[in-house]
Amino acid sequence: MKTIFSTLFLVVFSVVFNAQNRWENAKKIAAEKNELILLNFSGSDWCIPCIKLHKNIIETEDFKKLETDNVIVYLNADFPRNKKNQLKAELKKENASLADQYNQKGIFPYTILLNSEGKILKSWEGLISGDALAFSKEIRDIKDNQKP
Repeated sequence: MKTIFSTLFLVVFSVVFNAQNRWENAKKIAAEKNELILLNFSGSDWCIPCIKLHKNIIETEDFKKLETDNVIVYLNADFPRNKKNQLKAELKKENASLADQYNQKGIFPYTILLNSEGKILKSWEGLISGDALAFSKEIRDIKDNQKP
């Protein structure tokens, strides 16, 4: 019984810890693996361009390959409105903090490519034009032009 309780505690603690520190974890991983951070601000249940962006770009294999090829660390700062889709308080707080720092105008969708230190390299306001392959190529080109 002690073992089960201890294991359960560690799992819950690690989930809460990771949720509270997604931004710091993203910066750490990006620095360790020489990756960029792609931060996307979305309204997953009310913003039609956000929904299209996720469906047509972020959820595609071309985009996911950026993560598996160690090009980017992807982070979504979501701001749902429907009660059933609300995020945990810690995640809301982190998303609000990211918005205060990177999206003060409250643009949705708003996508930012950053280096591991949080410096903005490129940003896209609204729905990204083109397809996932073109967007992925643009990100790869930016990464390839970064100083090591």
